[in-house]
Amino acid sequence: MNLISLDDLSSQDIFAIWALAKAPVVPLQGNVAWSFEGNGIRTRTTFIQAFRQLGLESIELPNLLKSRERVSDLAGYLDPFYSAYVIRESNHERLRAFAEASARPVINAMSGMGHPCEVLSDAFYIHSRFGDVRKVSIGLWGPVTNVMRSWHQLAQTLGMTIRHFCASQFHRVQDNVVFSGAPDACVDILLTDSWPSGYADQRWSLTAAHLAALGGPVLLPTPPFYIGEELGFDPVGYPEFAGYGQKSALLDVQRALLTYLLDGGR
Repeated sequence: MNLISLDDLSSQDIFAIWALAKAPVVPLQGNVAWSFEGNGIRTRTTFIQAFRQLGLESIELPNLLKSRERVSDLAGYLDPFYSAYVIRESNHERLRAFAEASARPVINAMSGMGHPCEVLSDAFYIHSRFGDVRKVSIGLWGPVTNVMRSWHQLAQTLGMTIRHFCASQFHRVQDNVVFSGAPDACVDILLTDSWPSGYADQRWSLTAAHLAALGGPVLLPTPPFYIGEELGFDPVGYPEFAGYGQKSALLDVQRALLTYLLDGGR
């Protein structure tokens, strides 16, 4: 079993992982190969902590999928040495191809098309703090990004409906997602994400007025956030800012995910 996109999981898988995230830590045996393209400051920090808490040996393989080698050859040579892989790689299709070629679990720590661990962790935080995530009104603000795609997939998998406020160029017919070109409905939680390269539509720089029109929701910006881009103000001063500590959920969920995939949690 792999986690490349959130639609690789069933709703049963997701709730089982979240239950493990709240359970006492049980050490595992094995070793993990990890490879991170770019910084991945928070995701890298929490995965390394998760490896240590679970007693897993971890070995970094820089730029694993940047090799010209066929992914089937990479997997064939490396699988005998590793129990699992955690990979941050912009080329989503190459990452998925590697996962399909490998006999070991592969976790997408971020790709150009999705950020499943981030979204699974944020949804866990919402589920833990506000009750059943399927009954919480969740809004997304800004252009479609890898984070937003993963939220769309989560909504589909859990059978919930979320609202996505963004420019009309991103609107499409999609089950479980209601697109809107204006802050025309109240939500309980609002999430933002860093703008993609080249995006500069200041109409979608979130302001206090937008938040008021949305009913004053809890604001959960996906880091790294940039004031003057997706955020038109400093969120730290907003009374309903989710806070820096909210991201501790990354560690809980990543540790649970490793346990689920490595310990036959399915």
